[in-house]
Amino acid sequence: MNSLFLAIAVALMVRSLAAARLDRWNLGAPVVMVLAGVVVGLVNEDSISALLNTQAVQQAAEIILAVLLFTDATEVRGGRLWGGSPGLVARVLLLALPLSLALAMAFGWLLFPGLPWPVLLLVAGVVVPTDFAPAERLVRDRGLPTHVRSVLNVESGYNDGIVSPLFLFALILAGDHDQQRTPLDALGTAVPFALKAVLVGVVVGTALALLMNLAARAGWMTEQSGRVTVLLAPLLTYTVTVAIDGNGFVASFVCGIAFRYVHRLAKAHRLRTVSGGVSRTPALSADFHLLEDITTVLTMTMWFMVGIAAVLTVLIGVPWQVVLFCAAALTVVRVGPVLLSLIGSRFSARERLLVGALGPRGTTSIVFGLLAFNRLPEGSTADTILVITVTCVLGSVLVHGIGARPVTRLLTATPKAASEQPA
Repeated sequence: MNSLFLAIAVALMVRSLAAARLDRWNLGAPVVMVLAGVVVGLVNEDSISALLNTQAVQQAAEIILAVLLFTDATEVRGGRLWGGSPGLVARVLLLALPLSLALAMAFGWLLFPGLPWPVLLLVAGVVVPTDFAPAERLVRDRGLPTHVRSVLNVESGYNDGIVSPLFLFALILAGDHDQQRTPLDALGTAVPFALKAVLVGVVVGTALALLMNLAARAGWMTEQSGRVTVLLAPLLTYTVTVAIDGNGFVASFVCGIAFRYVHRLAKAHRLRTVSGGVSRTPALSADFHLLEDITTVLTMTMWFMVGIAAVLTVLIGVPWQVVLFCAAALTVVRVGPVLLSLIGSRFSARERLLVGALGPRGTTSIVFGLLAFNRLPEGSTADTILVITVTCVLGSVLVHGIGARPVTRLLTATPKAASEQPA
């Protein structure tokens, strides 16, 4: 385990020292960390499966997911819970997302007829959530219409929080820790867990934001201590929720929503208090800088683990059914429901297609896949989920890393060119 930590640290250091140069060569963090993981995996072929199945990896994945869910919930722009286009976001999250999950399960049923429906729901939970953390330049591309960027940002921040309780419900039902449960038993476990999580998330997020505001007004807190408090929020929330048998992932996500909302209101009020035209309060997002940096490190670590898992995936074998399923998951499983959900909206046909086409898979899929592989009994089912996870996220690097920019230029340049023609 120490050698693994050393390898991760070295890979992170090399990537950080050459980040600007690598970015100019279009070698983003996911590509570099995956390649580093592949190298380590090739050196340790015989021990990869045992390594990924350790309790330490499971607990690390759970903590990382809690932090990522909190971070996603705090990154909504514009000070609104649903961003600047709440109606459009509601269409994508409440209509397109469930349709995508159902469509992914349907493709899974056709291609993997031997898998029970709880496992198909697990697989759908792995391949459907989008994550723009590995594709930040794409979602920040000024060539994209502002309202398209807004919907993509909010959707990627919220969809993993919405999917996580369904994923955990399916994990319990699929045989987590060798437990065989009926759907009613699983639901009886998942619902109380979720209710406790919502309560803890709201209470902890609101309380921490109010306490930070009081401490800042009293002059008790420094800028650094504020950043540390924000970083500790998801860890505190997750730990407290798990201690009372709640869903720590849902709690972290809800805590992020409550914390961001109350913190933003309180800090915006302080920012309006100026003396001599100079604000006494740091910028509104300053408290989140340390959290964002740590999240970047955790995200790169997960991509390193994908590289290791890729070696195991090759050893297991990638059947044609997995390739076809992942190809569908990265295209029609998302594009179709998004286009359907946005019918009648103010988005043009090209903008609807942009929202559907720009859906990279990243850290959320990686963590969900590792959790399923780790917590399900060893065997073909767990191996299939791991192979699908690795194939899907690496396929997304190709599809959304290489193909997204030409698609964006094509769909945004055509209307512009048409508008410039003489009347």
